[in-house]
Amino acid sequence: MTSIYLIRHAEAEGNLYRIAQGQQNSILTDRGWRQVRALEKRFADVHIDAVYSSDLYRTCATASAIYKPRGLALRRMRELREINVGDWEQRTWGDIYRRDPEQMAYFSREFTKWHIQGAETPRQVLERVLGAVREIAAENEGRTVAVFSHGYAIRLLLAYLQGYTMEEAGQTPHGDNTAVSLLEAEGDTLRVVFRDDNSHLQTPEYLAGEKVRKRAIALEPGLWFQPLRVEEQADWFADTVSAAWRETGNIQPFDREKLLADTANRTTLVGYLDEEAVGLVQMGPETGWISLACIREDCRKRGFGVQLIGQAVQLTRPRGGEKLYVTLPPDHPARDFFADYGFRDSGTAHDRMILEKNIAFDPEFLGGIG
Repeated sequence: MTSIYLIRHAEAEGNLYRIAQGQQNSILTDRGWRQVRALEKRFADVHIDAVYSSDLYRTCATASAIYKPRGLALRRMRELREINVGDWEQRTWGDIYRRDPEQMAYFSREFTKWHIQGAETPRQVLERVLGAVREIAAENEGRTVAVFSHGYAIRLLLAYLQGYTMEEAGQTPHGDNTAVSLLEAEGDTLRVVFRDDNSHLQTPEYLAGEKVRKRAIALEPGLWFQPLRVEEQADWFADTVSAAWRETGNIQPFDREKLLADTANRTTLVGYLDEEAVGLVQMGPETGWISLACIREDCRKRGFGVQLIGQAVQLTRPRGGEKLYVTLPPDHPARDFFADYGFRDSGTAHDRMILEKNIAFDPEFLGGIG
């Protein structure tokens, strides 16, 4: 008999920034790396003979919790990848929901009705993941292995093994990041011993690292973004930024004309909830520098602010940037917000703090696409 620990990847950028990751690469968040450490502790005394992973970055990085301490090789398998969501890939869930709420509902609950241009079908995903797990079991008769995959793919596999039809699979639970399931394989038979266990994330040690100020990820799918329309939105833009300017106690006069003139050589994206503008992010002329980021006061603490960082990442990486930067006056109230999401002090310039966030891919975990 073969024992197979089936493990979902740790929290990655798409989970946090509310972006459909699909088969695109994304790095782990700070919380994700804390989950990796908790996973490593959970398995410290568990004998593991081999470690397999999808070839996407987020699973390879998560698998380091088990293969690195044991000096094992990581065996990458493309067949363990997440579902390819076609035209949805790298779009925000807010944009997807706005354009096609019916298909988004099908994606979560009625798999057989979900059809998107360029995407795999859930059945295709099940067939390749099931085939991969059976292959792994056959290669490791009588051994114990760890297999790292993705939320949707794991959900489909577990539903099938527990006797649910594809029509019923949407009724089954979705495991948390780093949730652990245990399968037993004997011959062609695969059995679920337990599923979606996250007890390693419930320990006092792990919970002590969670922020007192909870990350308030709202029930809404999130925001969608489009470039600022300066001529139409000049007043809204200036009013939103000037309100944030006043809140921080700035004593210097607000310069509306300079603000609007700067849009000529800066990329400014406006974030919308449904059709209402609720915030914005602006990137300076130099790669990776965030010159503005603000959420309307009545829309804060709903998980929207971090989605601005997600857009900054998406604007920076295609230009070859590996870090994000923001400058703030000393004791600026936004410092805690940026610190929560991985920005660290890196010096001062002109009496302002410089905070930076590393968004580079570690080559060790780039087993699949770049």
